[in-house]
Amino acid sequence: MPKATPIVIEAAFERLGFLANRTPETSDEETDGAFAMLSEYRDGGVFIGHYAGNSKWERHSYGDEIVFVVGGETTLILLVDSKEVSYTLGQGALLVVPKNTWHRFETSKAVKILSVTPQPTEHSIECPDNA
Repeated sequence: MPKATPIVIEAAFERLGFLANRTPETSDEETDGAFAMLSEYRDGGVFIGHYAGNSKWERHSYGDEIVFVVGGETTLILLVDSKEVSYTLGQGALLVVPKNTWHRFETSKAVKILSVTPQPTEHSIECPDNA
């Protein structure tokens, strides 16, 4: 059994860099340092990120994802019945993204995100077919 280790979220963010101008084409190497895994959790992990810009589409086939805004604001866009549904989330807001739901982030200013994300994650630069 692994040891329980307290995580101080604010201190974890202090160790991150800031990624400005994130785009769907941003490589994993370019995001290095702006995202971190804080802990393993079930079939995925607890992650944090500090960035501005837009993400790729993504979905998680093994479970729901919890997204919590620690600081700043972002728009989380879910693809529901082939339509984009937008949720603007500010500091302290949480959204559960249902299993297998394509989603992406649009963030005009800096945001700090904490997510509990099942793995693996599937990505798409283009808007995927919601069939």
